[in-house]
Parts: sequence; structure tokens; C-alpha cells
Amino acid sequence: MINKINLPILPTQQTNKTVSESQDSSSSQIEQIGSFEDLLKSQLGRSPTVRFSAHAQHRIASRNIDFGSEEAVRLEQAIEKAANKGSRESLILMDDLALVVSIKNKIVITAVDADSRKENVFTNIDSVVLT
Repeated sequence: MINKINLPILPTQQTNKTVSESQDSSSSQIEQIGSFEDLLKSQLGRSPTVRFSAHAQHRIASRNIDFGSEEAVRLEQAIEKAANKGSRESLILMDDLALVVSIKNKIVITAVDADSRKENVFTNIDSVVLT
């Protein structure tokens, strides 16, 4: 019969850091990242994260819908509001424009202008956001 001897595995490097030293290094990492204000400014200056499906792009182009940067910002804010409420698919009404948006994926599924949305039925939505 063979008797096995189990030896513990020892670390290859010795660490001499105390708890206070590790806290000091984590606080210096936070300082390197920057302040919340800097982070907010950098995020506000970035390009919009909302994407448009091929169908929505076709609808916007065929109906000559003007969708500029101001509308893009309003759309992002509306998506953020819907996401905070737990929405999945939303109808977002902006001026004379109705957009069906996948909130989770931040994708505009379709776009309908004021003339085309008369007597339409919007299905598969769980919320409406008015902006």
C-alpha cells in the first residue's frame, strides 16, 4: 500500500502590504481616474449610442424626416427614462415623429411621421414616452 503525503501549495511571491497600504493604493487609483465632473463631461461629449435599424433608416429617408443632433439627444434622454422604468419596447413620441425603440438594445426599430401615423396601431410595446 502506498501512503500519499499531501503538501500545501505555498505562494511563490511574498507580499508585505498591510491593509492601510492597499487602501492607499486604491485611493490613488481613484484619483488617477478623475473626478465625476470630468467623467460626466467626457460622456456628454461622446457620439450618440442609439442605432437605427435598416428599416428605420429606410423610413426616415423615404419620408424625408429631419433627424438632427438635437433630436438624437432627446431620443437618448427618452430611452434613458424608459430604461429607468424597466421598459423593453417603447413608443417614443417626439414632436411630429413616432419611434418604436428597443430600449435594451438602444435600436430604433421603425419611424413614423405625423401624416403616416394616423389610424395606425402600434403593437408589441410596453411603454410610451412623450418628449
